[in-house]
Amino acid sequence: MVERIQAKTIITKTKSREWFGMDYHMNLYKGCCHGCIYCDSRSQCYGIQQFDTVRAKEDGLRIVRDELRRKTKKGVIGTGSMSDPYNPFEKEEQLTRHALELMDAFCFGTAIATKSPLIVRDIDILQSIMEHSPVLCKMTITTFDDHLAKKIEPGVPPSSKRFEAMASLRDNGIFAGILLMPVLPFLEDTIENILKMVGLAHESGAAFIYPSFGMTLRQNQREWYYMQLKKRFPEENFVQKYEKTYGERYICTSKNAKSLFSLFVKECEKYHILYQMKDIIHAYKKNYQYKQIGLFDI
Repeated sequence: MVERIQAKTIITKTKSREWFGMDYHMNLYKGCCHGCIYCDSRSQCYGIQQFDTVRAKEDGLRIVRDELRRKTKKGVIGTGSMSDPYNPFEKEEQLTRHALELMDAFCFGTAIATKSPLIVRDIDILQSIMEHSPVLCKMTITTFDDHLAKKIEPGVPPSSKRFEAMASLRDNGIFAGILLMPVLPFLEDTIENILKMVGLAHESGAAFIYPSFGMTLRQNQREWYYMQLKKRFPEENFVQKYEKTYGERYICTSKNAKSLFSLFVKECEKYHILYQMKDIIHAYKKNYQYKQIGLFDI
């Protein structure tokens, strides 16, 4: 059974709407059990104790209901930035599902980021929200290779299952695409990975792919990442490569970023897949521009 923690507020206003056009943030859970070796959320600056333990926020749905009721401005509520809303406990807890029902009732839109195919369970509610407000679903997939994905994201369903979930979302009319981030230097920043990722995105009907050709490393997260590289890739010298290439840098851009991005753009344009933030925001909000003028201004 999932642990409970206290919370005074759950829905907070975003500082900027540049990130996928979101107006608010919401996290019903704290912590994550995906075990992704690259996760920036375990950095010391976020102050999340027991990061690998998922905890649900006590009385969260009542708090969400009351906060939605008090909002004078409608908007898009993002979830999944610090804790996956479709963690394994969600199957029984259904906090995310019921929160979506509340968003539907109060006429708010949603932008969901997840690594779990469980999101397809809530297609019915997402379709209901779409009748009045924008809906955006972002599936994080960083490699086409299920074997590699298992090593770097041990608690996450295989990439192939996530592509299947993408296809289900798109087949049901949901605006959905892929977060291709981070693309890990020396592990995923290859021509093969980019070509296959875009090809599989096309096959699954993804409306967009938003990439980041590199990663971030800071504080205790760097120590964790290096420890996991040694543990999961004992025959490789990845840590030495990172230390030699990036030192103590926070932003670790792939040395292949420029050439890979050019290839990525060419492939996306060939398949008519969106990849620029402004185009993605416009595409998922455009049908609501006049229907709810002033509420979802773009």
